[in-house]
Amino acid sequence: MNILSVRALLVRGMLAGLAAGVAALLVAHFLGEPRVDAAIALEEHAAGAHHDHGGGEEELVSRAMQATGGLATGVLVFGVAVGGVAAIAFCVALGRIGRHGPRATAAFVALGGLIALHVVPFLKYPANPPAVGDGETIGRRTALFFLLVLLSVLLAVGAVILGRRLAPRLGNGDAAVTAGAAFLLAVTLAYVFLPSYNEVGPDFPGQLLWQFRLATLAVQATLWAVFGLVFGVLAERLLAPAAPPRPAATAAA
Repeated sequence: MNILSVRALLVRGMLAGLAAGVAALLVAHFLGEPRVDAAIALEEHAAGAHHDHGGGEEELVSRAMQATGGLATGVLVFGVAVGGVAAIAFCVALGRIGRHGPRATAAFVALGGLIALHVVPFLKYPANPPAVGDGETIGRRTALFFLLVLLSVLLAVGAVILGRRLAPRLGNGDAAVTAGAAFLLAVTLAYVFLPSYNEVGPDFPGQLLWQFRLATLAVQATLWAVFGLVFGVLAERLLAPAAPPRPAATAAA
């Protein structure tokens, strides 16, 4: 693949990421923000009126701005960044993970990105709404989360390499199953050895907690699913354009 193709795919990946970001923004707005507001209301009620937003101090960024402009900026920038990185991963993966076309390869990249970058870390360190978590441990929890993200990506790459090396001997199907099992085993060991945190107070509603966490998962799933679909179409049009229509056959004399 030449540099012009890589550049064109990078641009298309960022455009697909922007489209995915718009879809994820809608999910975040309608599913996530109501749960955030509910959690903030619980936090303020527990703290009391005199502790409203940190003891009456003026907010640097209002809640309205956080829920609108701040949310839109964060999700859209994240979508474009994810699209660019995933497009590079697509260039590396195309033709190296089996004889799959651009659409199938884009779908595999999107699924792998969702699992490695979000699902695996989410199952160990799920997102917490406001009013949940200890401020003294937030630095450690954040570092462990990103450590698990990095470890998950490395293990996913290792599983792909393992599957490719086993394919000539076991066949594509058995090699994929073996590599997937090795990935799950390695992730399980990481879960066992990495510390866990359970800082949800007994008074926080369990239903609200899981609604918030499922909303964050839905945002990521929407982002990667839309990216995979849109980028797959764009990449296929670039790399495998439709053949020109055949001229009509002339009638035999």
